[in-house]
Amino acid sequence: MHFVTEFVLLGFPGEREMQMFFFSLILVVYLLMLLENGAIVCAVKWDRRLHTPMYTFLGNFAFLEIWDVSSTLPNMLVNILSDSKTISFTGCFIQFYFFFSLGTTECFFLSVMAYDGYLAICCPLHHPSIMTGKFCVVLVCVCWVSGFLCYPVPIVLISPLPFCGPSVIDHLVCDPGPLFAVACIPAPSTELICYTFNSVIIFGPFLSISGSYTLVAVLRVPSSAGRQKAFSTCGSHLVVVSLFYRTIMVMYVSPTSGNSVAMHKIITLIYSVVTPVLNPLIYSLRNRDMKFALRQVLCAMRIMQTS
Repeated sequence: MHFVTEFVLLGFPGEREMQMFFFSLILVVYLLMLLENGAIVCAVKWDRRLHTPMYTFLGNFAFLEIWDVSSTLPNMLVNILSDSKTISFTGCFIQFYFFFSLGTTECFFLSVMAYDGYLAICCPLHHPSIMTGKFCVVLVCVCWVSGFLCYPVPIVLISPLPFCGPSVIDHLVCDPGPLFAVACIPAPSTELICYTFNSVIIFGPFLSISGSYTLVAVLRVPSSAGRQKAFSTCGSHLVVVSLFYRTIMVMYVSPTSGNSVAMHKIITLIYSVVTPVLNPLIYSLRNRDMKFALRQVLCAMRIMQTS
């Protein structure tokens, strides 16, 4: 039995022309994502009017999106151009760890942002005294630290499994499902533990978010005018939550054994590439303060380019 020291990530199979099309498309989307989220980070940092809890969380969320996408997309681009399409055993699990740790941190941030929205709408008088600067920093640190403390568990469970060569992973990233598929022996107990772990990580923040908006919509905002104002304020966050959770629930919670490999790749692209590009647009479309701050950032960039 030959144990592997590297995996083959097939990525996008097909003719060279088609692979180059995917490379160009993903590169453009990646650069656009960096520009959009980077602009939001700069806007929140430079504009004093955005030094509020909501924008503090949004700026950290945008910064998180940059690192989350960067944990997989550069390797994906290199893999498209590579003939061997290999990734080392260690590199695969490092990618696994950072991709899912950052994704878990994203779940926690969405939950904290929903809680902040609930306080701002339902407890406007107490919101400033609760969401102080120090408390915001604590919440931000808890989100980051908790996200990175969770995912050593699956790594410890999956990495000791025997993988027989050649281990060909027909996927875009090092994902639990494809890794279990190339293991030499079945590991149903480990799969069940990882499935349960993923479900808890996903549903915990999701139930928190749902609870916050239930309180906003039903318990604390009884009038239709109040509900309309609440959802106008939180609408962007609801759209982002919907896009993010729909894809990760389909991928990691609902049974996916009947889905094709192509469908798995499409879903992975949606939540790891498309959603981070759409999120900055969603957050800034109906937000006057953010639009103004972003214009200031763009003007500053133009001045720097011309000087």
